[in-house]
Amino acid sequence: MGSTVCQAVSEADDVELVAAVDPYHAGIDIHQLGISGTGLEISGRRDAFIAAGVQVAIDFTELDAARDNLTWLAEQGIHAVVGTTGFSATDIAELTALFSQAPCNAVIAPNFAIGAILLMRFAELAAPFFETAEIIELHHDAKIDAPSGTAMMTAERMAAASSAWAADPTTTYVLEGARGGEGAGGIRVHSVRLRGMVAHEEVLLGTAGQTLSIRHDSYDRTSFMPGVLLAVRQVMSRPGLTLGLDAMLDL
Repeated sequence: MGSTVCQAVSEADDVELVAAVDPYHAGIDIHQLGISGTGLEISGRRDAFIAAGVQVAIDFTELDAARDNLTWLAEQGIHAVVGTTGFSATDIAELTALFSQAPCNAVIAPNFAIGAILLMRFAELAAPFFETAEIIELHHDAKIDAPSGTAMMTAERMAAASSAWAADPTTTYVLEGARGGEGAGGIRVHSVRLRGMVAHEEVLLGTAGQTLSIRHDSYDRTSFMPGVLLAVRQVMSRPGLTLGLDAMLDL
C-alpha cells in the first residue's frame, strides 16, 4: 500500500511527495519500487518527516504502530491521514481528545474507496425498510484483523438507522462460529480471507418476499487513492479528528 500511496501523491499536481518512511526498505530509492517522480530515498526513521518539512503524513501501517505514530505526529504538529484499521472505541476517544488539543488534525478512515463509502450510506438508507441483514466482508489473506473496519462501521450505521431487527433464529450450531460474529444491532458479520482478493463487501437485507444486495469490490489498491488524496487535501481544514470520508463527500 505504501508504494501505491507514494505513486498517487507523486502523480498529483497539487501535492508533493517529500519523504517516505519504511524501516524495511530504508536506504532504497523509490524508483527501485517502481515509483515515478523525483528520486527520493526511503528513510527508516519518521524524523525524516521533520527534516523534509512534511505538512501531512499518510499512515498505512498496523495498529500498534499507528497508535504510536499518531501520538508522535500530534506532538510534532503534523497532520495525519490514516488508513490503518482496528482502532477500538477507547482508541478513538483518546485520539479525539489528543487532536482536540494538538496544533494539527487527523483523518482516520476504515476505507478510502469512494464506492465503499457509498455502500455504507446506501445500506444505512435501506436499513429501516428491512428486518434482517447480514454483512459479508472479503479480503486478501494477509489482512490480520477481522472483521474489517468497514464491515464494523457498516453494521454500526445500519443499527443506528433502525432498531427493528429480527432475532437470530439459530438454536443449534453444527459448527461453532458458522453464523459469524454479532455486530451492532445483532447484525451478523462474516469474514472471508482468500488469496487473490483485495477488499470486498456485500450487505444482504431481507424482508417479506424480497431481498436487497449491495456490494462493492476493490480489485486493486489504486481504488483507494482518490479517497486518500481527498483526505490529504482537506485534513488541514477539518479541526480535530475526522472519522471516515462521508463529510468530505457531503453524505
